Amino acid sequence: MSVTMTKADGVTVLTLTSDTQSVLPPICQILKGLCYSPVCCSVSQLLKRVQGTSQSVLGALQIMIGLLNIGFGAILCNTGAGSWWQMDETKYPFWMGGLFILFGVVSIVSEKCPSPCLVILNVILNLSGVAFAIAAIVLYSINIANIGLWWMCRNNDYEYRYNQHTTTSTTPSPDQTKCLEAKAMILMLLRSINAVLIVLSVLELCVVISSAVLGIKTLGRIEKREKNKSPEDPGLYKPLLEEVTSNPAA
Repeated sequence: MSVTMTKADGVTVLTLTSDTQSVLPPICQILKGLCYSPVCCSVSQLLKRVQGTSQSVLGALQIMIGLLNIGFGAILCNTGAGSWWQMDETKYPFWMGGLFILFGVVSIVSEKCPSPCLVILNVILNLSGVAFAIAAIVLYSINIANIGLWWMCRNNDYEYRYNQHTTTSTTPSPDQTKCLEAKAMILMLLRSINAVLIVLSVLELCVVISSAVLGIKTLGRIEKREKNKSPEDPGLYKPLLEEVTSNPAA
């Protein structure tokens, strides 16, 4: 399948020639033709100048956020008490971290090799990343509200097993006091890790919005420059090489 593009009067027409001998359905042939089309996938120096270097910075931030999500999520899941059943069942810190890394890699690639196809893909992925970042904020907020070391320092079991026929003392024992102090410290650490994940998710939300806005602005500037180009402009048809002729001496 071949792809040709025609521009006239502000209208861009893409013509796709289907392959009758291909076993692929028409929609797959269209996608294949667009992916291998030099119109959509060729590197544009104009895009590179207009886009700047902001996408690399935002992409590096997304990769860092994804790695931290995976690392802190592994700590919460492995402790047993730092994760609620939703985190244990779905393992969302790991696949969300992987998605954030993917968004970052695409942002960096769209800057290093800026083609219209990659810039549009980067915008679509970052717009979807807004939903994933909001979902991460909600899920981590639910998790931090349900963190509890309820199985540590259980006074009722201790009193039932060992002090069933004696008078219960209102003053906790030294061992029990140490256990409660350790419980409070561990609970504080787990909640702090979860709070860091919430902050990282908020940062990811800001980053994906910024990256999507930059991509949309870049495409808008390119479209404006294409519209402002006049076919009668002699500068557009300036020859690459000029012939130098010397006048013969009279």
